Amino acid sequence: MLNFSPSCERNQAVILAELTELLNVGQTVLEIGSLSGQHAIHFSTNIPDIKWQPTDVEENISALSQNLAEAALNNCSSPLILDVAQKHHWPVEQYEVIFTANTLHIMSWQHVEKFFENITNVCKKGALLCIYGPFKYQGQYTSASNADFQLWLQNRDINSGIRDFEKVNELAIQQGFKFVSDKKMPANNQLLTWQMV
Repeated sequence: MLNFSPSCERNQAVILAELTELLNVGQTVLEIGSLSGQHAIHFSTNIPDIKWQPTDVEENISALSQNLAEAALNNCSSPLILDVAQKHHWPVEQYEVIFTANTLHIMSWQHVEKFFENITNVCKKGALLCIYGPFKYQGQYTSASNADFQLWLQNRDINSGIRDFEKVNELAIQQGFKFVSDKKMPANNQLLTWQMV
């Protein structure tokens, strides 16, 4: 598999268990930042009654397309190019669920703000927003390893970094989302869920 992610492989089973509780038959899911498509393939295979729409930035689309084509799943669509900061990149279709994993700490904070500004246009009324990854709370890391991860991220790209839950929640609320749940996940990650009201 191209762009294979070991961390994605490790976390997909626990995320699937949570998504199974959240998703309903026939729902459409827009995934932001699919990379290799491992989540898209795993979740589409195990929840066959949903329709999954993968996306990623243009440089990752070729590998993602190849991986999805090899999986050949009827309920997983061909990927769309999506730069979250570009309003015209976002799909015209609306979805019941928006899912993203391990993306907010890779984006710049400006891109996180644009993510939330643009996301309302692709959400049906009552849509769920599910975000998986590491977060800080009241400025504090949840573990020493996350503090180390922050250093690694910023050495790689000074604009990236583990985000503060409170700031992300504020952005979500400003765009009409209500906070639903915060599930502690393995390896010092969280699964945060909001619902559009």
